[in-house]
Formats: sequence, C-alpha cells, structure tokens
Amino acid sequence: MSKRIAFIGLGVMGYPMAGYLCKAGFEVTVYNRTASKAGDWCQEFGGSEAATPAAAARDADIVFTCVGNDDDVREVILGTQGALNGISSGSIVVDHTTASAQLARELHRIAGEQGIGFLDAPLSGGQAGAESGQLTIMVGGDDDVFERVRPVMDCYAKAITLVGPAGHGQTAKMVNQICIAGIVQGLAEGLHFAKQADLDVAKVIAAISKGAAQSWQMENRWETMIKGEFEFGFAVDWMRKDLAIALEEAQRNGAKLEMTELVDRFYSEVQELGGNRWDTSSLIARLL
Repeated sequence: MSKRIAFIGLGVMGYPMAGYLCKAGFEVTVYNRTASKAGDWCQEFGGSEAATPAAAARDADIVFTCVGNDDDVREVILGTQGALNGISSGSIVVDHTTASAQLARELHRIAGEQGIGFLDAPLSGGQAGAESGQLTIMVGGDDDVFERVRPVMDCYAKAITLVGPAGHGQTAKMVNQICIAGIVQGLAEGLHFAKQADLDVAKVIAAISKGAAQSWQMENRWETMIKGEFEFGFAVDWMRKDLAIALEEAQRNGAKLEMTELVDRFYSEVQELGGNRWDTSSLIARLL
C-alpha cells in the first residue's frame, strides 16, 4: 500500500481526515492556504508541511484535496503551483471537494494524459463524521485506481462506494444533497405543525421516529430545531453551493427538481435572517 500521502486543504473536514492518515502510519505532507493552520496540524499530528500544493505532491503516491469549490479545486490541482505540477506519473489524485461533475471529468482526462489516476470522491457525514472517522464517500473513477486508494480512505470512512466512472461521485453527492434538503424541510414543517397544534413534540417524535417517518435528521436534530439552536454542522452557505451545483446539472440532464428549487429559495430566506453559518436544520427558522 502507498505510504506517502499529500493532503491539500485543512478545513473542518480535511484537518481531522489528514490526522487519521497520520495516525494510521502514513507519511503525510499537508498544504493549507492559511499556513498557520498547517503548522498547527503538524504540531498536533507530527506530519510535515509544504509551501505549495506542487511541493506537497512532489513525493506523494496519493494526493488528497478537500477545498471549497470548483475554482479552489482548479487552483490547487491545475494552477501554476498546483498538484499536477509536482506529482509523478503513476500517482493518484483524489478530490474530496463537493464540486461539479464537469470539473471531475475534466480533471480525470487531464490527469490521465499525464499518467496520473484521478477519483472524484465527495463526502457525506459533515464535520462530526470527519472528526469520528465515520464518513461516507461516493466515488467516481476507474476500478483499478479505486482499489489502490480504498484501503487508505478506510482510515476515515465507514462506507466507500465506487458509483461509476469519473463524475459519478459528484452526481451521487448531488442526489445526497437533494434528498437531505427534502427531508429537513419536511421535518421543519412537521415540527412547526406539531407546535401549532399544541402537541407535546417530544412525545410525537417518540411515537413516529421508529416508523416510516424516521430519519437521521429526526433522530439527531429535532430537539435543537425546536430550541432554535443551529450550530451543529454543515452551513447554509455550503448547502446552497451544493444545491446550485445540483440545479445546474439538472438543467443539463433534464431532471425536474421542483422541490429542490423551492428549498433552495427557503435557504436564501434563512440567509436573509443572518443564518449563513447556521447548520442546514435552520430551515425551521423561517417558521418559528
């Protein structure tokens, strides 16, 4: 198994993920745009840091990226100091960013021309999943490349699925976000309805949470939603970014995402309430 790893992007997800790789015995070199964060990570986990993505990738067998959006991915992989300007033929780039399927296919092609493997591998599970090493990963790419990387990703994931060729990991993540948007909106309306009907919400949840209405969101977020507490995970700004990617892809493939369009608009109303950094369960804030 490859032992030399580069990890580019030490945000709320990447920081603990890179830590799990170091704890598993891999030789990890990190790069982060804010250098002080890379220094903090090295102090905590004992890896090394590089001044550019290219420098981090220079001796790596696998380069992981986990940044913000398409533009960030382009910069750290394709930029003048990007990973593809440092990595050697025969190595692999794995992008954990939630980005567009078009970009994933482009990167797969460009990397392949250099003899480098590429996987698009967006994540589900949020900050809590990253910190506990219990992420779910949806992967697009080639079978042989996936099999080389899977044992490494096992360090921070509970479920890893090769969905299909390049770009399919990203489109699977779009499905994930579409489903979450609908579930959270339904839960928000259900809780709102229960309060308006003067029901004991705790008893209602106890009654319905083991039946067909059950969901992770219900089990983990109903109580904080009722209290108006929204500091527990994936931010509204990031959810709107992800839904915009899904809605754009739907325009290309002809999918009808009427509910998703509606919930995206509701999230814009949450932003207007000042909830840009609230977690996605804050949809109920419109109704409180």
